[in-house]
Amino acid sequence: MSQALRLGIDTGGTYTDAVLLDSAGEVIASDKSLTTHHDLSCGIRAVLEQLPADYLGRVQLVSVSTTLATNAVVEGRGTPACLLLAGYSPQQADRARLNHVVRGGNYVLLAGGHDAGGSEREPLDLYQAERTVLRCRDQVAAFGISGLFGVRNPAHEIALRELVHSLTDKPVTCGHELSSSLDAPRRALTVAFNASLIPFVDQLIRSIRRILRERHISAPLMMVKGDGSLISAELAQQRPVETVLSGPAASVVGAIHLHGTGNAIIADMGGTTTDIAIITDGQPMISAEATIIGEWRPMVEAIRVFSMGLGGDSEARFQGGQGLGIGPRRVIPMSLLVHTWPETLESLQQQAAAAVTARSNRYAVQLFADDSQRQAFTPAESEAWTRLEKGPVELEELACQDRELARAVARLVRSGTAIYSGFTPTDAAHVLGLTDHWSTAAARLAATTWARQMRQVYGWGDFESHDPVGPSQAVHEKLIAMIMQTLIRACLATDPGQRDSRELERAARLFADWISGTSRIDSGIFSLNLDRERTLVAVGAAARFYYPAAAEKFDIHLALPEHGAVANAVGAVAGSIVQRTHITITQPHQGVYRVYGSAGPADHADLASALSQAECWASASAREKALQAGAVVIDTVISHQHQSVASEEQENPVFFECRVTATASGRPGGTTT
Repeated sequence: MSQALRLGIDTGGTYTDAVLLDSAGEVIASDKSLTTHHDLSCGIRAVLEQLPADYLGRVQLVSVSTTLATNAVVEGRGTPACLLLAGYSPQQADRARLNHVVRGGNYVLLAGGHDAGGSEREPLDLYQAERTVLRCRDQVAAFGISGLFGVRNPAHEIALRELVHSLTDKPVTCGHELSSSLDAPRRALTVAFNASLIPFVDQLIRSIRRILRERHISAPLMMVKGDGSLISAELAQQRPVETVLSGPAASVVGAIHLHGTGNAIIADMGGTTTDIAIITDGQPMISAEATIIGEWRPMVEAIRVFSMGLGGDSEARFQGGQGLGIGPRRVIPMSLLVHTWPETLESLQQQAAAAVTARSNRYAVQLFADDSQRQAFTPAESEAWTRLEKGPVELEELACQDRELARAVARLVRSGTAIYSGFTPTDAAHVLGLTDHWSTAAARLAATTWARQMRQVYGWGDFESHDPVGPSQAVHEKLIAMIMQTLIRACLATDPGQRDSRELERAARLFADWISGTSRIDSGIFSLNLDRERTLVAVGAAARFYYPAAAEKFDIHLALPEHGAVANAVGAVAGSIVQRTHITITQPHQGVYRVYGSAGPADHADLASALSQAECWASASAREKALQAGAVVIDTVISHQHQSVASEEQENPVFFECRVTATASGRPGGTTT
């Protein structure tokens, strides 16, 4: 009998990876292909075509990880969404910065909501909600709903969900379905992200299903959550925010699988982000409180990963006050632009001979827009979109021909439906001879043009004319310095109470300068080092270019696993299904213990009966979620986290709150034990 295989697929911002694992977890085949954002199926189909056909016929489980949701959050992209917020104040909405997330949609504050005890504060305004849904339903991709203290009583959220379902077939998500924790602004933010990300994940899953049918692969399809566990593709389509940090989590799981257990710092460098996790005794920390994605803190249980907009495809740019900056914006590397569209080399050569402007090295390339986004295009944006369908558009030439059309292209880029090209660390690596997988000729031209642009437009840099090596070396060294800062920031961010990002950045820069030897502080006073008992495990296709130098500076052992370039895809099938349900018990007044379940609160006269009720509800909910996620064999574990307050008047501590957690875990269907 042929051995059953597992197929892992990772769709990142630059590459789509695929890997086949046998029953022992060994990699027996892997490959990479460029991610095709305009149609993800092209990149997925291309990478599967590179795997042995006879192996694909033995696949019994397919699992996917992706950085698409992470990248969309980091880069400020997302499809338009409408949020219905019951009982929220304007101040709470402002704290959540929802206007930066809903993009072309909007949020509406409705009368309603509950108090901390689960009692209704005021009646829900269904009339205003109905008017809002009717007005927005053709302009947004999805709806999100959050009610004040909806986790204590979801009645208003459920009523709004039923209303939306009665008026439109657009997807809708409620806050109590995503998190049971308090903090209304963060919960609203999480709902907003979920709504805006649905089309991204939906497109990916549809693409994969179509290709699996073409290959006659009928295995169950799973997706990686941010905590490294798996869920069914159907559930991922409903709750895409849970796949935020899917790619980083898969890389952590994959790195652990490839490197082995122990104490480690895992760093995954992709095209768009650098993702770092701290591993202690072979286990990553799972947290919903310390999840940081760029500048955002969504309420999502995830492996504690520090994610920064720093990758091989990050734009090398002038950063006022600091000179050279890299990221966080991802661009198309010039070497990739010419590799994909060879006809652009001629215009790039012409740019190298012409006077530089702020638009030098700048081409616009089409990405993806769903129906709601295309319907919202202005006539100029529609024309720009049509132009981009034919291939890259040189921005300088376009600005000279039609400035309004150039402005429309810029708006498409800001909305995330198109992307610019630019000079990147990947281009610098081509010039320096570290790689040659794309067009080295384009990289060299772009380097000299970029150097002139920095000097003549921004007044920074002093590189020799027509020498691509100098600026490339500067970008390369800058990226290594920023990697060091990012590693330090990730270590400092293990403090869950750390909220001041500016303080964190300043400390990281100071420590990185010290370790690299560029600080002006007397180096004889004290020393700074990472824990030498830990291993720096670097994965990702570009890791070998930069992490040896960083590890040397830190004086820490470096591991570059054999299959580290496809660690994400390995992690996609190395995990299991894990679902958690949290039930809270409070004591609103003496002698009453209140249990907050999905159907609302229930009161008990003693703590023992309240705990029994909470355990029953949590266990049933976690088990049901595990079944929905695709588990076939399920084990459930119950844990308690008590909070009490010491009292001078009583011998025993006074009960304050208890959080009952049920964790249901199991293997996905299609795998063998």
